Amino acid sequence: MQSIDDIQVGGQRVLVRSDLNVPLDKSGSGEITDDGRIRASLPVIKKLAGRGARVIVMAHLGRPKGEDFAERAAGGPSLAPVAARLAELLGQKVPLAGDVAGESAAATAAALADGEVALLENVRFEPAETSKDDAERAGLARRLAALAQLYVGDGFGALHRKHASVYDLPALLPHAAGELVEAEVAVLEQLILDPARPYVVVLGGAKPSDKLAVIANLLDKADRILIGGGMSYTFLRAQGYEVGKSLLEADRLEDVRKIMDAAADRGVEIVLPVDLVGAVDFGPEAEHEVYPVTAFPADRESLDMGPATRDLFAAKLADAATVFWNGPVGVFEFPAFAAGTRAVAAAISERPGLTVVGGGDSAAAVRRLGLPEDGFSHISTGGGASLEYLEGTTLPGLAALAGEQPA
Repeated sequence: MQSIDDIQVGGQRVLVRSDLNVPLDKSGSGEITDDGRIRASLPVIKKLAGRGARVIVMAHLGRPKGEDFAERAAGGPSLAPVAARLAELLGQKVPLAGDVAGESAAATAAALADGEVALLENVRFEPAETSKDDAERAGLARRLAALAQLYVGDGFGALHRKHASVYDLPALLPHAAGELVEAEVAVLEQLILDPARPYVVVLGGAKPSDKLAVIANLLDKADRILIGGGMSYTFLRAQGYEVGKSLLEADRLEDVRKIMDAAADRGVEIVLPVDLVGAVDFGPEAEHEVYPVTAFPADRESLDMGPATRDLFAAKLADAATVFWNGPVGVFEFPAFAAGTRAVAAAISERPGLTVVGGGDSAAAVRRLGLPEDGFSHISTGGGASLEYLEGTTLPGLAALAGEQPA
């Protein structure tokens, strides 16, 4: 892949695909609750603008619904709060086009002077962006390509999507990978090719189905896999434990048993919770108690792991030379059920080796819980993209930047 240092950008209009898919306040205020992805995208935007490029940033936000642009734009979410925050961080105006690849986008792009930055409206307002129809995506890619002379792919969190702005567009313009993408790939390559040992993986999040392929691939690489959060309840149920009303994928029990058997065969230690925080219902103020996994009540729902499990996970991380963590191990958004995720993050941050937070909710948890980001070697901007890379899957956007066409 070409680097942005390999291309001449002065006086050129440069389309930059960033990942600005930040969480917004769910009460309706529209405020950004975690600007980590915006801050992670700044270095490349600043570097290009500093070299005299006319920077046109593209990004998606959420999953807009509707049959056409008008319906999706009416329902939102708009990138307006992102444009405002980007302008704050850059210290300069960032005009927001009223569309993605229409008259407003063209006018906004044409009005840019050297060193200026603009943002296109939510690229997913265009149904063609995420279409499975190659011709539809290609049509949008051609309209986007008409806005600029160069393309930079810097949205690592979107590279696992075969979308128009990620996969189809690079083929239409001279292109390069941004430094954020290069850094993400370099770290993940370390995890795959030559991790210092012991190599410990911590997986949480809601469902095992999201991560079974990752676990299967990691059985050849990791020494120990710690499983917490919502996905651990299916693993515990597969071992015959009661999990009450906790999140459960009953249709994946047999798959989980096969994974655990394969891990045992290969000498990879799978570590599961030994106690859980059982609540009467799902809510921030829910009444709750700690129960051993051998005596979890059928009428309770687990929202966090208990103190014995926090100690166990910390002990299993104590000798790690390499750590990869993806997924919170409890409902960290509720302070009463954040202790497990905080304990895992703290234990990882104390390790002197390579410690990687695999993006998504894990990265959000680090910031929301007030933990110092410099306590980790790398905090990824792409949860799903990181996982698919570790699965061994070819990321469509990455292949496109390299000039390849995956099936």
